[in-house]
Amino acid sequence: MGAFSSIILLVYVAATLLSISEGSERIHSLIRQPVAGTVSAESDPAGFSCLSWRFGVETKNIRDLPTVPKVCQHYVADYMLGDQFLQDSKVVTEEAFKYAKTVKLAGDGKDIWILDVDDSLITHVDFYAQNGFGTEIFDVTALINYLAQGISPALPESLKLYRRLLRLGFKIVLLTGRMEPSRNLTESNLKNVGYHSWEKLILRETGEWNDTTQRAHKSAERRKLVECGYRIIGNMGDQWCDLLGDYPGHRTFKLPNPVFYTE
Repeated sequence: MGAFSSIILLVYVAATLLSISEGSERIHSLIRQPVAGTVSAESDPAGFSCLSWRFGVETKNIRDLPTVPKVCQHYVADYMLGDQFLQDSKVVTEEAFKYAKTVKLAGDGKDIWILDVDDSLITHVDFYAQNGFGTEIFDVTALINYLAQGISPALPESLKLYRRLLRLGFKIVLLTGRMEPSRNLTESNLKNVGYHSWEKLILRETGEWNDTTQRAHKSAERRKLVECGYRIIGNMGDQWCDLLGDYPGHRTFKLPNPVFYTE
């Protein structure tokens, strides 16, 4: 190799190493940037992290959550309105579909998949945006008035899973904490955004809306389904009360929702 060629090679290698070094430094710089709405460990003596807080909530390690911490309002807004929420939802629904494909259905119409409705099939992000993204005390009456408008859009990954489950031959049971007087508007909202058919839509007759009644209602209704001969193959919801209790199903799938917590 001539002297000139050697010089060219050395220049190329040096330039390459410099580019890699700069790229690596830029990546590490981006990683160190705090997520919008969080408080970084450097700026907060307690080292509070909204990302870690959300992880604790979703995994049911942080319980009895009255509201989203005020410092996390912007973080939750960014999460709910950004790509990460959709990506997290997709991880859950893809795993559900992967499992569903392994199940050999009996063919008697008794293999069912239970789906929660609110914040599982349709989203109320517009309502949350108007009410501090969970940083304000949850106003059930205001939410009921919002739901009465019947304008909640579909969660895209949930709608995709719903369609896939139907094609696989599952019977869909919608099990919601909504009360019976809202049946017509619930059906209308669901059909308007793409959920066109189901085996059953189960609502509550009456009663107070709280953690205890939600969990008891869903456990009791699942028990009735099993007693009628149905087999609960899968069960998906955004709250732990959707998945805990009696007869939860062969597999359960928890969708993300940091705005409120119902066990």
